Amino acid sequence: MAKVKKGDLVVVIAGRDKGQQGRVLEVLVDSDRVIVEGVQRVQRHTKVAQSQRGSRTGGIETVEAPIHISNVMVVDPETKKGSRVGYRTEEVERDGRTRTQRVRVAKRSGKDIS
Repeated sequence: MAKVKKGDLVVVIAGRDKGQQGRVLEVLVDSDRVIVEGVQRVQRHTKVAQSQRGSRTGGIETVEAPIHISNVMVVDPETKKGSRVGYRTEEVERDGRTRTQRVRVAKRSGKDIS
């Protein structure tokens, strides 16, 4: 199970984009990779085609490529630095039933990660 989720703010800790921060756009669980907004940008050459309305598509596009999940860290909400992720269980009462719920916690400060 990945400790990084879609929408998390992460910092890159290794690679050519080391130190950059961005939001996670997608988590690719099967290949242990994430796509981070504004990080690992590469150029894709797409074939020029014509859509049904007559507009031309294609050419050279700059898109985000996947980066391995071990090369990113979740940003601590308090210190704004990279932090490991831990879990805390708490009892939540819903509809008269008590359930245990796991909450993600930044290990650097102990604050909840939204």
